[in-house]
Amino acid sequence: MSNSQYSSEYNTALAIVGMAGRFPGASSLEQFWHNIANKVSAIQHYSEEELLAAGVKQEDIQQPNYVRAGAVLEHIEYFDTSFFGFSPREAEILDPQFRIFLECVWEAVEMAGYDLTTFDGLVGVFAGAGYKNYLRHHLMPSRKISEAFSEFQISLGQEQDVLATLVSYKLNLKGPSVAVQSFCSTSLAATHLACQSLLNYECDLAVAGGVALNSLQKKGYFYEEGQLTSPDGHCRPYDARAQGSVLSNGAAVVALKRFQDALNDGDQIHAIIRGSAMNNDGNQRVNYTAPGLDGQASVIASALSYAGVHPETIAYIEANGSSTMLGDAIELAAMSRAFASKTQKKRFCGIGSLKANLGHLDRASGVAGLIKTTLALTHHQLPPHIHYEQPNPEIDLGSSPFYINTKLTPWPRRQTPRRAGVNSFGLGGTNVHLVLEEAPELKSDAPARSWQLLPLSGRSAWSLRQANRNLIAHLKAHPEQSLADIAYTLQLGRCAFNYRQFVLAQTAEEACA
Repeated sequence: MSNSQYSSEYNTALAIVGMAGRFPGASSLEQFWHNIANKVSAIQHYSEEELLAAGVKQEDIQQPNYVRAGAVLEHIEYFDTSFFGFSPREAEILDPQFRIFLECVWEAVEMAGYDLTTFDGLVGVFAGAGYKNYLRHHLMPSRKISEAFSEFQISLGQEQDVLATLVSYKLNLKGPSVAVQSFCSTSLAATHLACQSLLNYECDLAVAGGVALNSLQKKGYFYEEGQLTSPDGHCRPYDARAQGSVLSNGAAVVALKRFQDALNDGDQIHAIIRGSAMNNDGNQRVNYTAPGLDGQASVIASALSYAGVHPETIAYIEANGSSTMLGDAIELAAMSRAFASKTQKKRFCGIGSLKANLGHLDRASGVAGLIKTTLALTHHQLPPHIHYEQPNPEIDLGSSPFYINTKLTPWPRRQTPRRAGVNSFGLGGTNVHLVLEEAPELKSDAPARSWQLLPLSGRSAWSLRQANRNLIAHLKAHPEQSLADIAYTLQLGRCAFNYRQFVLAQTAEEACA
């Protein structure tokens, strides 16, 4: 589809041009989608021996309300300090959340095909981080750390306010740099603010996301009745057995551009954000931590109105899925109310929640759900929702526009492009909703020459070898992609480091060989 075939209603649309994430059981987006498509749960249930080996006290394990469940993010101890300009000493007091988020920002921008050292435009950063567990469990108890560093030095490696501006400083990014904190809706709120910044021309490329990490990972938790956690270590959104969630670990980042700019620049667009909205419940709810029906319904209706799309064209919603009887019932009632103002059609829109697979990713949960939905759009498949047997008795699905999608199914194209919604509702009442649309089908230009030059580089011999392996894996996994497009991105969309090589090839098979 050519640029001219898009009407003026796309003037306020945004393009997702890059994504990156770290999730329990998935260090890549390919593995992330594989796990979702194959109904994999990353929540683990630990033996007593595993917990003792991880440092959990015997007396804690024996408590009747101690739940031996969690979700582990692998390799959080690894970090290439020199790549991001840290000394080993500085990295020692840098929260692992910040390290992982830096890596994800770099990967998302690389996926977008841009070299930040040569990008001719402003790059904005909108981000939020979870609790300072690393400070609490590792730095504060260490006399060695307290003697070697001042309190101010330690705070610069731990404070949530630091995350966005640290990324901007280390990567020399000069657009807006904003820390966002709204509990569970943090990363999707960051995405909404990034969209607004792009539309206001405050930046030309924006990265948005969140990270949450408990540095003591292989441990359970104490269940307290009436709180958000599950008594049995299972997360079952919308099910009659839903009793809470399991706190998890992860990071998620998206790179965004104005849609028309992405089209004009020949970017690979993974999905279109047609519209977004954000609000707060105010005090129209039972208490500060309770969800609000009016606010949630209003934010969904506002996003749909801003996007200019009819609810009947939405085939899937990646829901918040708090996995509590009250929270799930209010969310479904809010979605039904928002749709009911425009349609009385029943059971046409599938819903699911990533929390069933991974538990609650806290500050990263909104963009994790956004990435999941974007991958569903690119694969043309409706993702399955797991751990669902019987509906929450407080939910009337039969008379609503929604059904729980429990199987991986083809996502047929209707008269309009494939469209989806993403909910993220935070403790404290900040609600965010995004309306997504599938990316346009753009054809690559015919290559001007038969031979293609594929340059690779790295900061070390090892990283260059890893770049080789990554490129081979990508070429084998995506035979449909143009080798000329890949060569173009490698030439202009990557930083050139000191260890270099190149390959000349006419086909992907030749390049791999």
